[in-house]
Amino acid sequence: MNRRIPLVLLTLVLAAAPRAVSMHRAAGAIAGSALPYLPGSILPTGVTGFAAPYKDIVAGPGKNESTVIAAGPHGLSARTFAVAPAPDPAQPFVAVATYDDGVIIHDMYAPFRARAALGIGGAPGDVAIDARGRLASATTDGETATIATLDPWSVTHYANVPFCDELAFDSRTGALFVTNRDVNGFGALTRIDADGGISHRVLGLTAEGLAIDARRGRVYVANVNDGSVSVVDAKSMVELRRFHVVDRVFSLALSRDGSRLYAVSNQSVQSPFAAAGSVVAVDTTDGRIVARSARLAFPIGIAVDAARERLYVTDEDTNAVDVLDARTLRSVRTPLQTCDTPWNPTLDRGLLWVPCARSDQIDVFDTATLQRIAGAPFATGGYPLAVAIWHGSNS
Repeated sequence: MNRRIPLVLLTLVLAAAPRAVSMHRAAGAIAGSALPYLPGSILPTGVTGFAAPYKDIVAGPGKNESTVIAAGPHGLSARTFAVAPAPDPAQPFVAVATYDDGVIIHDMYAPFRARAALGIGGAPGDVAIDARGRLASATTDGETATIATLDPWSVTHYANVPFCDELAFDSRTGALFVTNRDVNGFGALTRIDADGGISHRVLGLTAEGLAIDARRGRVYVANVNDGSVSVVDAKSMVELRRFHVVDRVFSLALSRDGSRLYAVSNQSVQSPFAAAGSVVAVDTTDGRIVARSARLAFPIGIAVDAARERLYVTDEDTNAVDVLDARTLRSVRTPLQTCDTPWNPTLDRGLLWVPCARSDQIDVFDTATLQRIAGAPFATGGYPLAVAIWHGSNS
């Protein structure tokens, strides 16, 4: 049984009426990150050692630390969580969406020390930061999206954003777009406006991958289980068209000019059907496939290097990053070997950041040399899936 406790509500909990003391038979353990939590976090606490029902009680001032007590007829448990200071918006940092521990904030440079966690009330599947200094994440196992503003620090949680996968800010309007895997049996796209308004658009089956063409006002969504891509008007949320691209279309990326959409077919040669994955390039004017890669073992994530006309495609079977020519989709070199189960890569200012889910690490490569940088790979929270970079408000 999971309960979610907002740190911002600690003083309200302390004002509750006193409770009767009862006898308990067992001691348990309360789960949570070993790191201090940022103000505004929602803690997805879980108790082991005794069965429900139980109540969560928060004790302590909530400024530097707070103690969570789980008490019920079958047991008693307590754990103290430290509260971290808000990030300095002038300083750069790395944000990592980790399935087990929330969004982890790391120092920007080696040894990439982990400083704090932002709890969003569930397991984050992605993280994004925009130029305005807003950090966003959303739960893959719940119905909450979170946007934290860096200067001044404030955290807002949005309900009714279910089963999220990828998310990204629209650089033109400031809206946050989130793909939803399941809304009444279908996939969907959610838009959270800069003023907090929320709208949805139901699409194909199991929406996951996402790419935004801010200049044209289009949002591309990968519908994994029907092999299609939806094109949605960013302002009206109307689905303009839908075209089939490739089976198990998972991750998406756009060329710099928006004329090509790159789509990853997340299939595995190890599956019962021995259906290898691939990457296709789609002409965004008519949905035609104009290039196709060779067979790939089990591709999952993709990033575009426009300056060098390359694609970086992570492969969860080979633990490598395939490097493809962005025009022909042919391999241009031996794949980059990385840590265990590389997921959604991020390209930022000449560095390729690769979260490795099963090794709880982030690998980093210099795209000019394709060599690993000093200090990489570095440890992070449990099961990292995505990375976002903040360069500081003075950069």
